[in-house]
Amino acid sequence: MALPIASRSTVVLVLLSIGLTLALGFGLPEILKLLFRVLGFPADHASHAIVVLYFVFVLCVAMPSIPRGTLPVEGKAVLITGCDKGFGFALAKHLHKLGFKVFAGCLLKDKNGEGAQELEKLQSERMKVLQMNVCSDEEVAHAVEFVKEHLEDSEKGLWGLVNNSGIATFGEVEFTSIDTYKETADVNLWGTIRVTKAFLPLIRHSKGRVVCMASMLGRMGSPSRSSYCISKYGVEGFSDCLRQEMYKWGVKVIAIEPGNFIAATGIFTKEGVERRGKEMWEQASEIVRADYGSVHFSQQVARMKAFVSSGQKDMTAVLDSITHALCSKYPNTRYNPVDAYYWIKLQLMSHLPAGIADWIYVR
Repeated sequence: MALPIASRSTVVLVLLSIGLTLALGFGLPEILKLLFRVLGFPADHASHAIVVLYFVFVLCVAMPSIPRGTLPVEGKAVLITGCDKGFGFALAKHLHKLGFKVFAGCLLKDKNGEGAQELEKLQSERMKVLQMNVCSDEEVAHAVEFVKEHLEDSEKGLWGLVNNSGIATFGEVEFTSIDTYKETADVNLWGTIRVTKAFLPLIRHSKGRVVCMASMLGRMGSPSRSSYCISKYGVEGFSDCLRQEMYKWGVKVIAIEPGNFIAATGIFTKEGVERRGKEMWEQASEIVRADYGSVHFSQQVARMKAFVSSGQKDMTAVLDSITHALCSKYPNTRYNPVDAYYWIKLQLMSHLPAGIADWIYVR
């Protein structure tokens, strides 16, 4: 993650404060002294060691990313799912502009969806738009054949697969139906697995890249987002296992963990939140409605409606992360295109004891 200079300074100051608090509150110097004694080093050096180690850690966070080399894009083809709108639509145009041959999978191509039509208007041999529902075995199989037919050399394989298709919803656990959990996982998780398994032979032949769109909510929980979090936690686990299995094939597997880009993608709308809230209330049991109350439920819906216009409005950080994952000789295993606030929150929620992290951000 490359933060602006001002943001890096903020992060460094916050990390320094956290580090000093932990050192004073949890007796880390005493722990190091004990470790030094066990290893046979002078215990007096422990306090100096913790300061040095911590400042090295802060320096690594503050430093810009180290250049990792760039591969040529000429002759490389990439399949992207979920290109009707949002990240997928923007990424298809971005990679095409860079010189990639792009296979843009669109859910609504057969229904003359706006995104598919706009991509087809490019009238380029390097932009192939195809019908693709990631929840359909049949459509995914047809997509594989379509890609093979339109690759310049199918024996060389497909360079990149970007698993971008995804849906999002909200609702506390007792207001979220089992069908909603299944629907979210079917697209976000099982869709990712289905498409990856279908295209892996082509990716292995090229020793290429598999890029999975995860989320910062695949690394930390969030109230009213359990169905989405579960699916993205699954994507993280799948990406980790696949990455380890693909080392022997020379294939690199990368997870992208965006922060809050709701305003940029339009994945939530006020009308959609209102409609979803009405459905949840009507489907909830009488005891759940009585225990939670209409006032509490209305507040949750209102909070989500206010959240619709939040987050970053520019997708550049996400597009740059995916591009680097596809083009770098040595890509990161994870990319965190998030602003400073959510980056700090992600680190604290991931690494602090759960009770402390929940006290800071939830309770």
